[in-house]
Amino acid sequence: MKMNETNDAALVEKQVSSELIFDGVVVHLFRDRIELPDGKPSAREVIRHVGAVAVVPLTDDDEVVCVRQFRYPMGKVLLEIPAGKLDGKGEDHAEAALRELREETGAQCEQLIDLGPLYPTPAYTDEVIDLYLAKGLTFGNTAPDEDEFLDVVRVPLAELVDMILRGEIADSKTQAAILKVWVMKCRAEGKPC
Repeated sequence: MKMNETNDAALVEKQVSSELIFDGVVVHLFRDRIELPDGKPSAREVIRHVGAVAVVPLTDDDEVVCVRQFRYPMGKVLLEIPAGKLDGKGEDHAEAALRELREETGAQCEQLIDLGPLYPTPAYTDEVIDLYLAKGLTFGNTAPDEDEFLDVVRVPLAELVDMILRGEIADSKTQAAILKVWVMKCRAEGKPC
């Protein structure tokens, strides 16, 4: 199916005004007045976010270096790929991915492959997470942020795919990036996924 972009104009909402409601450290909440495609007024509450990166560190043995960390909003420990927010809008995304990889796992890589952007919740936030695959890993010491407590674990790629399919990994960036890497690997090997 090919998307027909010529009809996009009939779907576009236009911003009329924007009011900052909350200015936090990580998120900035705005109430925007908009005009719907049919000309009627409406409102949108939007969380503005600086953006983030996430990395699939894949070892030569097809293991993914993951992190386990407590996620306060969910109230539980989640298994995820290494990730973090950008230090600012102008930060180079690949450099940020390398930084997060090194800080959270102690790894450096020979090859960083761009897997594209992920919009985790486009209904109410403009956050974009740029996904990467890191290969040719070497390991040193971790250096997590002072408020970051992590367990670093290695999980076979195939096992992560099975965990995702069983519903054991709910984190969207981890699901998307792992499944992309799995499909890329299957195609490279000429195998069905």
